[in-house]
Amino acid sequence: MRKTTQTASNRLTTTTGSSHYLKKFRHVERGPWSDIPANKWGNWNWQLKNRITSTAQLQELLPDLTQEELDGVELANSKLAMSITPYFFNLIDPNNPDCPIRRQVIPRISESFLSADEMPDPCGEDQYTPVPGLVHRYPDRVLLLVTDRCAAYCRYCTRSRLVGKESPKTLPSRLDRQIKYISSNPVIRDVLISGGDPLLFSDNKLASILERLRKIPHVEFIRIGTRIPIFLPQRITQTLCNTLRRYHPLFISVHVNHPNELTAESKEALEMLANAGIPLGNQSVLLRGINDDPEIMRALVHKLLICRVKPYYLYQCDLIHGSAHLRTSVHTGIDLINSLRGHTTGYAVPQYVIDAPGGGGKIPINPENILSFNKDRLVLKNHEGKVFEYIEAVKDR
Repeated sequence: MRKTTQTASNRLTTTTGSSHYLKKFRHVERGPWSDIPANKWGNWNWQLKNRITSTAQLQELLPDLTQEELDGVELANSKLAMSITPYFFNLIDPNNPDCPIRRQVIPRISESFLSADEMPDPCGEDQYTPVPGLVHRYPDRVLLLVTDRCAAYCRYCTRSRLVGKESPKTLPSRLDRQIKYISSNPVIRDVLISGGDPLLFSDNKLASILERLRKIPHVEFIRIGTRIPIFLPQRITQTLCNTLRRYHPLFISVHVNHPNELTAESKEALEMLANAGIPLGNQSVLLRGINDDPEIMRALVHKLLICRVKPYYLYQCDLIHGSAHLRTSVHTGIDLINSLRGHTTGYAVPQYVIDAPGGGGKIPINPENILSFNKDRLVLKNHEGKVFEYIEAVKDR
């Protein structure tokens, strides 16, 4: 297996206690907001109102910003706005420009460098959009984009062309058209609610959307895609969980890329959702210098299982404009899967996929375990490189 280069961010974590340190669930202190009462700090609306969104705010909190970061923040709004909750900001290492949390949410001038193979809509969603904010790429399921706002903005966002761009006044009428489309297409059995982040809605507004979908007879189950338990765990309240549990079968996909994102607070939030009977899956994006290291990835998937979250997908980073500085090679992804498969529980191994550029959908990328395959037998190679034969069933020959 190819040896993975250890980045500065990985050295920071591995030299302070190796995987044991990475797998700790630490409480997030209030830091620069130590004068704020605990009841405000723990209030999700306070967190949203006090997000870091400007150069001046960021410089005050992080005086040692690099020039690349300063230039990136100045240009951020031309591509994707900067927004960081105080809670998530306190996960940043102020002394390490290569901190894996810092690199995900603080803009860099590299975002303005465009490669010839990059595109504004790398997954080709727009061509499968029969009504605004609804993507019908696969026959039996749709992606329902109910908002364009997030608690914080990932610098590699696949929908940077959309988020933060629409007036909230247009969303109610858009939702009516979306619901009408789903109602009139009986082949649709699965609805994924995303955005933006739908858990930014109030409990009542979220319930009204779920209620309308549940009234459609052919919608069998509903999924929600969110990063709220990671960016804003204060939003996950018992009241919200009681609301969500009324609409089973309901699934939630979260998005965690590095073990440091899983804190005591996010663990508690994820456990509350799981206790409400909601199956949880995680979708990571493979990112250079953030999680492209076997030890980092192993700690991440183990922590996810402790939080009762199944590692579901590991995405190759989409070819979004300005993402070259964060993308790894596909070989790196295959090496990471090989470092997990057979070396840890199968529940911990995500499916490595590429969302095919231009709208081809998700394509699994598996290590080469099948050496040959004919009508009589398969010749297989396991994680140790040993070769085995599997004889095909007689009735299929």
